[in-house]
Amino acid sequence: MSFPDMSHFKSLLTLVLAAFALSACASKGTELETVDYVDIERFMGDWYVIANIPTFLEKGAHNAVETYELNADGTIATTFTYRKGGFDGKRKEYNPKAFIKDTNSNALWGMRFVWPIKADYRVVYLSDDYSQTVIARQKRDFVWIMARTPSISDQDYDALVTFVAALGYDTALLQRVPQRW
Repeated sequence: MSFPDMSHFKSLLTLVLAAFALSACASKGTELETVDYVDIERFMGDWYVIANIPTFLEKGAHNAVETYELNADGTIATTFTYRKGGFDGKRKEYNPKAFIKDTNSNALWGMRFVWPIKADYRVVYLSDDYSQTVIARQKRDFVWIMARTPSISDQDYDALVTFVAALGYDTALLQRVPQRW
């Protein structure tokens, strides 16, 4: 197994160990914990959706990208784009607004697609270099594995799927999102 650098190896090892620890106590009733802290400015920008348990909007999505931009008022302008049904499919775009609900960690958000509802959105994994993240929901109904690049290694993907399973998700529902740029 070859890793580009030692910090990546440490992040991956930490992720796998956390997944095993979580699997011992995860259930749909337990509180889904977020990461300790998100440097919100570092988190802004493009995130490619590598895999997800898709919402009804995301079924058949190709080249899915979630982009975050910090607003002056502390809210987060979100742009979610993808191609419907194929790489040449119709381009879709949604623009929900995110609200940071826990400013101590910046990891618990409310994502508003329709006023006044703010959907649960939790940063539950974030690599040290901010290259990969997992976004989850307390209900454990939807989850997103995202990265700063359109693809990740099979080792990273497998470790992230193991982590998602340890959170109490049914990973049989997890779907890879086709990315071709």
